Amino acid sequence: MPSQPPASDRQAVTRAVADLIRALGLDEAREPELKDTPARVAELYAELFAGLDPAAVPELATFPHTTGASPGDDLVAVRDLPFHSLCVHHLVPFFGRAHIAYLPDARIIGISGVARLLDHYARRPQLQERITSQIADHLERLLAPRGVAVVLEARHLCMEMRGIRKQGLVETRVVRGALADPRWAAVLPASGGQTPAADAER
Repeated sequence: MPSQPPASDRQAVTRAVADLIRALGLDEAREPELKDTPARVAELYAELFAGLDPAAVPELATFPHTTGASPGDDLVAVRDLPFHSLCVHHLVPFFGRAHIAYLPDARIIGISGVARLLDHYARRPQLQERITSQIADHLERLLAPRGVAVVLEARHLCMEMRGIRKQGLVETRVVRGALADPRWAAVLPASGGQTPAADAER
């Protein structure tokens, strides 16, 4: 059985932030606004890293799916879902939008299910590439769909605030099963979050 991650220790986080503030040369006596900062940061991290709690895995309802008159053409897609997470390397935010699609087989998920999965995997120190794969993996375990696609587009403040200090949109995508067939390319988001068909209509 895989080991569970250790539970968060709110008091230890509070002490660590207080030590960090002192190590940075900041002084509560000169800046009284810092008095409650360690506790506030600990509370913030508890919320931002809620996805690390094994008990926080969302319990998602699934429903029987009956294939329509045109089997294979019953794509389920949820587009433009906003998300934010923290870069595992620097603990600064990255944020953007997700587009998630699947071709159902015997089961479908509740309409809010993919948004719950996105939120769950984003609420921890993360890599954008890993979130993309984790959502696809979870959908495959839960639904055994005929195909799944996950596309994330995000800005990374670790690139914008430090180092090269350039703004750019990072895209990661996982496309599996029947959705890897070229005939589905037109319904998956192209760069910039638009589908190729939508771009052609402009």
